[in-house]
Amino acid sequence: MEKNIVATGKTIDLAIESALSQLGLDRDSVSVLVLQQAKQGFLGFGAQPAKVQVTYEAPDPVPEAPKTALSSASRSKPKAAAPLKRAEQPKPEAPKPEAPKPEVKPEQPKPERKSEPPKAEAPKAPKAERAPEAPKPERRNDAPKAEKKVREYAPAEPGSVEEKIETFLKGLLEHMDSKAVPHCFKEADGSYKVDLVGDDLGYLIGRRGDTLDAIQHLTNYAVNRDVEGRIRVNVDAEAYREKREESLRRYARKKAQQVLKARRRTTLEPMNAYERHVIHAALQDMENITTHSTGVEPNRRVVIEYVR
Repeated sequence: MEKNIVATGKTIDLAIESALSQLGLDRDSVSVLVLQQAKQGFLGFGAQPAKVQVTYEAPDPVPEAPKTALSSASRSKPKAAAPLKRAEQPKPEAPKPEAPKPEVKPEQPKPERKSEPPKAEAPKAPKAERAPEAPKPERRNDAPKAEKKVREYAPAEPGSVEEKIETFLKGLLEHMDSKAVPHCFKEADGSYKVDLVGDDLGYLIGRRGDTLDAIQHLTNYAVNRDVEGRIRVNVDAEAYREKREESLRRYARKKAQQVLKARRRTTLEPMNAYERHVIHAALQDMENITTHSTGVEPNRRVVIEYVR
């Protein structure tokens, strides 16, 4: 069954985080409806916090088994105690006449029995020895483990666009105190993809890819400056883009099922243009569902709506 709570905050994002902390859920498990935008007021007067309604799925309550009333037969009445019988006094017994003792006759000597020679015991058959059990094969954990495949990158040609992109990113990563190494290559559609290779790339990705998006934006700006045409550069680390796309598709289908069930629209969290495109593409062929974007950057959101 669906439940909802109303939370407030200085901004919509703070109100959503307040509701999620109260429920102990993540953002993908709830749907958000903005009830009121935050207003700053004038000189501190008339300020109003942002207000959101967060809807989440709660497990249906399990009905308790009805307690059966005790039948009248089970309620046993206490039985009356049986009256105690008076102990009967023992009656004096009459003395019994003594029986006459039998006469003792002298015993006659018994004839002696001739001793027989001891019988020779048959030799016992030797017990068959049990065949030794075959030793059980020992389990060995010497199987070679699957090694993680490392992709090999061809070095960029001198004076090429790939070299220009890698040179800019190396300088940017040095300023960020990162030891990651950029590898650039051209894809079939004419765009350029950059893989950041190294350890501890989490802080280069950032929360929901914010830092990675910033690196990509700076790279596109630097490469397209003083260049005719448009060069599109996609920066990725640890295949985050692919994982994020798959997560967004699952999230979009889940929210669309909730919209079909409740027959009312829902507004998703703010996303950048690329993530909004993934949501629109994932639901474009779904029946009775339409999507559109609302708001202005950076708070532009996707609205999933039910249509007949």
